[in-house]
Amino acid sequence: MDLALLRTFVTVHRAGSFTRAAALLGLSQPAVTSQIRSLERQLGRPLFLRRARGVTPTTVGDELAHKVAPHLDALTEITEAGVDDESAARTLHLAGSPEFTSERVLPALTPLIARGLSVRAAFGPADDLLNGLAAGHHDLAVTTTRPRGDLLAATPLCDEEHVLIAAPCWAARLGGPAVLQVTGLRALDQVPLVEVHESLPLVTRYWSAVFDCAPEASATVVAADLRGVLACVVAGAGLAVLPRYLCARALDSGEVVALLDPPVPPLRTYFLVVRTGTLALPHIARPHEWLLRSAVNW
Repeated sequence: MDLALLRTFVTVHRAGSFTRAAALLGLSQPAVTSQIRSLERQLGRPLFLRRARGVTPTTVGDELAHKVAPHLDALTEITEAGVDDESAARTLHLAGSPEFTSERVLPALTPLIARGLSVRAAFGPADDLLNGLAAGHHDLAVTTTRPRGDLLAATPLCDEEHVLIAAPCWAARLGGPAVLQVTGLRALDQVPLVEVHESLPLVTRYWSAVFDCAPEASATVVAADLRGVLACVVAGAGLAVLPRYLCARALDSGEVVALLDPPVPPLRTYFLVVRTGTLALPHIARPHEWLLRSAVNW
């Protein structure tokens, strides 16, 4: 049986779509369709059911994928893992949120960059990053969204603690954490909200976890980058919910104050996401492993 046909089959099985598989393989969609039909003729059984959006594997297709995918991945590791230095020097196409990637991920990769790794970083919303990864535009994505299906593989990287902060002038006016533990939302309603989006994603998550309700106020200031949110809070524009890694220096210096200290702070998990099977490639595997090691100290 032709290994090229099996490789195309496994890619379609993982992608759930001839179109996405074609993008990953660098083939045209008709070529992928032709290869799958050829394999189905050889086996005498259908492997996929065509749907309005993508394809669904038949029982035979699932069974074949279960049998051959591990062996194809092992062959990929042998043939592409690289016994030469050239493979280790390939460019890593990295994707993530602008703040976390800039503050955590890229600095952590500096030792590998010093050893010859080239990096191209792209920023954007989690859904766009995962779609780009699935289409082959990125090699590694760092995202708070865990993908579904077999095409993408996710590994937990670290948890991000969220902190409710404001400038010292607002903290003094509110009476500090001890008073806020009692007055709670009534006092916080007096303070303007600074957020990264009109939908209040960070404030809503914090309010739900700590106060068991949704915020009633709308944002006074919306800055599309969390670093802009922090700058506004430092300047006294209002309160915000930010990841601790981003505001740690401002907290230590006293530029901002944590308004509350809940016993169980809200957390959000980051994942390292790759296309299934690509950790056989050194220019992806090494940064992946390096980031997992680095995150222990985050």
